[in-house]
Amino acid sequence: MRLKNKFVLIPGASRPIGRAIAREFGIAGAFLILPHYDWPDSTREMAEEFEAAGFSFHLFPADLCDETAVKQLVAETKKHTVHLDFLINNIERGGMPAVHGSYDLEHNKEQWDLEITTTLKAKWLLYHHCLPLMQNNPGGGSILNISSISALTGRSGPGSHFFNDSYSAANRAIASFTELWSREAAPDIRVNELMLGLIDSRHGPGTRGWETLTEKEKTEIHNHILLNRTGQPEEVAKTAFFLAVEASYMTGAILKMDGGFTLGGDEVPTIPAGLL
Repeated sequence: MRLKNKFVLIPGASRPIGRAIAREFGIAGAFLILPHYDWPDSTREMAEEFEAAGFSFHLFPADLCDETAVKQLVAETKKHTVHLDFLINNIERGGMPAVHGSYDLEHNKEQWDLEITTTLKAKWLLYHHCLPLMQNNPGGGSILNISSISALTGRSGPGSHFFNDSYSAANRAIASFTELWSREAAPDIRVNELMLGLIDSRHGPGTRGWETLTEKEKTEIHNHILLNRTGQPEEVAKTAFFLAVEASYMTGAILKMDGGFTLGGDEVPTIPAGLL
């Protein structure tokens, strides 16, 4: 119970990665503030799990792309605590090309703005309106931005099945936020970023995009990842907990967690015999 009397805000906790992160904080005794918007079945399932585990938590419906809703979330948080210790900025919206197809299609006419607004603007709104509450904390705190290696690859290579143009551009911009906020919030609040590769339930097995792939395409992706596999939500959760809670001398850092995906594709040849 090392985090007893600590408060953490985690959006997206109804889905596998966010839930795994929330579970880590819950086990450590933190009070979980969990805004939710869609996925009602997942939210209900999460609440049942956390109640059975004896976690302290509060659910609050909020569209985090709406500034008024974010202000209401902060006001609701103040009913439980005068300070906030951790903000896990785990909110995004990606349109997988393998599922959604081109932006030119009629059903995608709102998709570009949705990806930018959810992945980028909502993170800024949470940071901007939660920062004063975190600055009330005499013990300091930390913020963790969750991003994607789409920031580095864009819609190219094996990741092109999963990473749309707008989603990739939004994730590229998150690094700017991470570095700016680490300066702005210093010295009491640390700000770091966890850049994820292909994780089960996010951009790997367990998603509609993955199921559209042929076995050959899946094999090519695994071969492109140096560890030859996709990641697990529980692995992400442990790393997120480390960055948020334990990495006491890290701020402004961007940690890539992709199993070697962005380094894959180029083999290391045997050193030539040479001419001498």
